[in-house]
Amino acid sequence: MASSLALGTISFLLAVFWGGPLIKLLKKYRIGKQIRVDGPSSHMVKMGTPTMGGLMTIIPVLLITAALNLPNLRGLDLIGRSILLPMGVMLAYGILGAIDDLAGVRGTRGTGLLARYKFLWQVLIAIIVAIGLHFGLGLRSVAIPTIPYKIDIGLWYLPIAVFIIVGSTNAVNLTDGLDGLAGGTVAIAFTAYGVIAYLQGQVYLVNFCFTVVGATLAFLWYNAHPAMLFMGDTGSLSLGATLGTVALMTGQWLLLPVVGIIFVAEALSDILQVAYFKLTKGKRIFKMAPIHHHFELKGWSEVQVTLRFWFIAMLAAMLGVALALI
Repeated sequence: MASSLALGTISFLLAVFWGGPLIKLLKKYRIGKQIRVDGPSSHMVKMGTPTMGGLMTIIPVLLITAALNLPNLRGLDLIGRSILLPMGVMLAYGILGAIDDLAGVRGTRGTGLLARYKFLWQVLIAIIVAIGLHFGLGLRSVAIPTIPYKIDIGLWYLPIAVFIIVGSTNAVNLTDGLDGLAGGTVAIAFTAYGVIAYLQGQVYLVNFCFTVVGATLAFLWYNAHPAMLFMGDTGSLSLGATLGTVALMTGQWLLLPVVGIIFVAEALSDILQVAYFKLTKGKRIFKMAPIHHHFELKGWSEVQVTLRFWFIAMLAAMLGVALALI
């Protein structure tokens, strides 16, 4: 744990120093955020704020993890294969997110890739990852609180893994709508799974989780309200998918909806809003979805929503770790 916490500090320092030049680079090439015209009017002042801030997290994490595991990666032993999977997930979904961000900035539509194409690529990558988890690492079970052994679910592991990865990446993406909201809740979730991995003795995964936490906290240095940098799909897609992958690697993926309760609430609010709107031909459950916008329109300030959601995320993470101990 001492080395993992030290790695988190190192990744924070590397990322926070890399943040300044990254912001200048993004401004130079005018890679700025496009704001939804149907979103809260208070967000219009954010138009043009540099996006693709996920690069600030992805690059330090991949460099540190690769350097730390170079012998294992060369030999592709069990640890090498194990750490290559979350690294590959972070890189693959980061590239997909970057393409989407650039399409949103440079494209004529200004809204990024078409949703069906983005979803298709998310599923295809998730299938490859699920195969790697199941056949490459031999993962095929689930841990259930109060039961002292893991339960083998065989080939059912594959569709479940795909669902978890795709669901996690989109849930974090939906959460990324307020300054500091996605970054803070992601850091809390990775901290929880870092502790769970520590309890299991998966040292390489503990190191990886806290490296992600450190880099994400560095991103929050620039993303704190009023944000100088946005995560973009580059960050939200990669961090969400990687979180789902880490949960699968611990076997404690049933706890992901607990640890990531904010992500679940954001995704469910969006799904319910769309479904109810279509069924009732125009009526709404929430003032606006995802749910963080609902609270904004109820009068909460952006900082209030973010901090209160952080508090809920912290309590949920504590509960998740407690359940992992049972």
